[in-house]
Amino acid sequence: MSNAVALTAGIAPRNAGIIQHYHAHVYYDLASTRDRAAGLRERIAAAFAETTLGRWHDELIGPHLQSMYQVAFPCELLASLLPWLMLNRDGLTILLHPGTGNDYADHTEHAAWLGNVLPLRVGVLEGAPLGWGDEPERRRDADGR
Repeated sequence: MSNAVALTAGIAPRNAGIIQHYHAHVYYDLASTRDRAAGLRERIAAAFAETTLGRWHDELIGPHLQSMYQVAFPCELLASLLPWLMLNRDGLTILLHPGTGNDYADHTEHAAWLGNVLPLRVGVLEGAPLGWGDEPERRRDADGR
């Protein structure tokens, strides 16, 4: 959204300079797609040495309700890694989000999904609105709808 459009819509534009880094969460099913996730992980490591590959999380962790691993990367890599993931994700679902310091907003309103949008337990994230608890939630807007 351009600044002119944002201002006429009553929305103050946010400064993208608050983004410190990015995370891509690659989701897989332990029984059926872990091998594909492993292949994607190897290809990411070979093509993008600047990434940091997180541990395999076969058990659920944090807001994630499916097995996954995280790929952390610097802002400068977004323009090349994002289109690469779009074309090479091998049918896997990926949650891509910035690191702004607000975990809740980063995993919800700032997030982009490649593939199916999966439910998250957003109540466990720092910055979650009070009363959201640990229930799985799909994306909600700023008014909680």
